Amino acid sequence: MANRLTKIYTKQGDKGLTRLASGQKVAKDHPRIQALGEVDMLNSQTGLLLAYLKENSHNPAIIDLANQLTPCLHRLFDVGGELAMPKYQTISEQDIQYLEQLIDKWNEQLGPLEEFILPTGAIPAAQAHICRSQARTAERVCQTLHKIEGVRDKLMAYLNRISDLFFVCARYINHLLAVPETLWQAAIKV
Repeated sequence: MANRLTKIYTKQGDKGLTRLASGQKVAKDHPRIQALGEVDMLNSQTGLLLAYLKENSHNPAIIDLANQLTPCLHRLFDVGGELAMPKYQTISEQDIQYLEQLIDKWNEQLGPLEEFILPTGAIPAAQAHICRSQARTAERVCQTLHKIEGVRDKLMAYLNRISDLFFVCARYINHLLAVPETLWQAAIKV
């Protein structure tokens, strides 16, 4: 494999501009760069979730879950690739179906959801909730970009589905670690 980065700093960004993979210069606050940043943050948060899960390496079910989540790191990097190179199309229907299959598989192990749950529990579950909320942020920013320049439907569907995955993942982690969910309690009106 050839070296992709030979120099980490280029000083080109000092004036508020950056280059897309196509070579096009855009402002660092351009909606496409904003979308790239939010997806990058989601990928980083997912990496942190996997690190937390691997700390529970004594639990085979947690390791299995981590192994099933690991491909998401690669696909999120691909989402960033699509955002950086609009003609590059890699997210497929199979990628979306993979998320749906995991959601269904994990959800089968959980009790019915009869009340809203709060984003807490075991540390990895709380981190999965952070991933869920970051996925929603990335999706909203990509929606803004879509209104301006267009974003592929499959990429939008992937971001929508991965946020659902992280919600179920958080619940499933708490289930596997025998940590009860915290149910939302409405404020008492006087």
